[in-house]
Amino acid sequence: MGRAAAFFDLDRTLLRRSSTLALAPAFRRHGVITRAQVAKAAFWQLLFVLRGTSRERVRAASEEGLMLLRGFSPEQMQALVAEALEPVLRPLVYGEPLALAARHRERGEPTYIVSAALQEVVDALARELGFDGALGTVCEVADGVYTGRGIRSLHGENKARAVVELAAEEDIELGASTAYSDSHTDLPFLEVVGNPVVVNPDRELRRVAEARGWPVLRFTQRAA
Repeated sequence: MGRAAAFFDLDRTLLRRSSTLALAPAFRRHGVITRAQVAKAAFWQLLFVLRGTSRERVRAASEEGLMLLRGFSPEQMQALVAEALEPVLRPLVYGEPLALAARHRERGEPTYIVSAALQEVVDALARELGFDGALGTVCEVADGVYTGRGIRSLHGENKARAVVELAAEEDIELGASTAYSDSHTDLPFLEVVGNPVVVNPDRELRRVAEARGWPVLRFTQRAA
C-alpha cells in the first residue's frame, strides 16, 4: 500500500485570484497578448466569479489561451514567470493552504499543485512555496517555440487523470490522499481521492459538498 499525498488546486484555492489574469499585464508587456485580450480575460474572470462556469467553457478558454502562446518560447515564459513571481504571484498566496501543506509534509505526505495553469507557472510556484511537485497544462513546442496546441490540458477529467497517473508513478495511495479545490469544474479531481476538501467554493460545489458531507474551508489570510 502506497503513501498518502495532498493535492492543491491553484486559482482561488492556493491563490486569491486567477494566476493567468494576475500575469496578464506581464504577458502584455512581453507581447504575448494585447490590451483587448487583457480586457477580455478580465471579463471572463468576472463572469466566473459571479456565476460560475461550465467545464466546456473552461476547456474552450484553455484552448484559446494556448493559441496566444504561438511563437513564444518556453525560456521566455520561464523568464516572465520568474520576473513576476515575487511582485505579482507571491502576494496572492493564502496562508492557510501553506500551513495545511506543512502539516501534510510533517506526516510524510508529499504535496503537489495541480492546475490548468501552464506547467511553467506551477513549477515556479511549487519551487517557491516548498511543494514537492506540480502538474499543469503542457503546451506543445516545435523549433524552440510554442505551437499553441496542448499536449496535456488539465481541466475537468484530465486533471483527475493526471493525478491518477502521478499516483501510479510515485506509489501514492489515492484513497488515503487529500485534494483541495474551490470549483465544481474540479469535481472529478476531488472525487479521485479519499479525502476531498472544498475551499472557498462556488455555489454548485458548495451544494455538492453539503449533500456529500465534505469539509468546507474558508481561506482568507495572506501568507507571511
